[in-house]
Amino acid sequence: MDEKLQKVLARAGMGSRRELEEWIKAGRVKVNGQIAKLGDRVTAEDKIMVDGKKLAAQTAKTGHSILLYNKPLGEICSRNDPEGRPSVFDHLPTLQHARWVAVGRLDINTTGLLLFTTDGELANKLMHPSTQITREYAVRVMGDVTDEMLQTLTRGVELEDGMAHFDAISDGGGDGANHWYHVSLKEGRNREVRRLWESQGLKVSRLKRVRYGNILIPSHVKAGKYVELPASEAKALYVLAGMRWQPPQMPMELRGRYAAQRRGDKKIPIPRDARKQAASRRDEGKPRDEDAPRRTKLRAKHRRDA
Repeated sequence: MDEKLQKVLARAGMGSRRELEEWIKAGRVKVNGQIAKLGDRVTAEDKIMVDGKKLAAQTAKTGHSILLYNKPLGEICSRNDPEGRPSVFDHLPTLQHARWVAVGRLDINTTGLLLFTTDGELANKLMHPSTQITREYAVRVMGDVTDEMLQTLTRGVELEDGMAHFDAISDGGGDGANHWYHVSLKEGRNREVRRLWESQGLKVSRLKRVRYGNILIPSHVKAGKYVELPASEAKALYVLAGMRWQPPQMPMELRGRYAAQRRGDKKIPIPRDARKQAASRRDEGKPRDEDAPRRTKLRAKHRRDA
């Protein structure tokens, strides 16, 4: 039985289908010594090479691992960055004959739940708009939010890339100009949550993804830490994607600073540059206090004289 080349590569954990299609176009894949073309189909007898390395034998029954990562502020979701910024891939466990594929993306200023899998086919299914998986976010909004705005955001707003809306909005509490809401939607378009609020003249000051389908962030998984999904949750994700789940041949041994521990664990400190960016965003729109430096000096003088 033959299958599309990119599907076989995705199942082997080489990447998402979209990413692998670009690899094939770039001539990075060979089948039986010949440079592959987009649309090629292969069988179990074919010899596949990726970047000069032979693809390890895979079967449809090979089990895959899924990680849940609590993304901190200041990390990007790309492997390579010309600016040298920290990446979500920097601290994931090392793999042999496979690679981690991110299920969707979060922008550098968004924190929270991010899934990784060695099954590129699963990642492709979960990210496809037809799967209609609910994403839930906790969002802190600056500005006066009216009932009319909330109704507009659930009815639908015309953005640059088409209509968008929240499936649900619930009040999360808060005082003053900053107020928390929980919102859910079934899409993952670029900066969609932020753009929806901005369409109403409001600014998002904090954004965290707290749920993806049936998956929530466990309380012991602090920012900057990861954990392997238990079999029950991994199986449920495969069901959501309309795929058959197979348990991994061996559970992963997760050790080190970035593997979540159930007791006594602490979050990874936010990089200094990310803290500065966050402070800058908080200060945007605030009137400048000309007397602040003077008051700081006076407080320091009083402490010395005390």
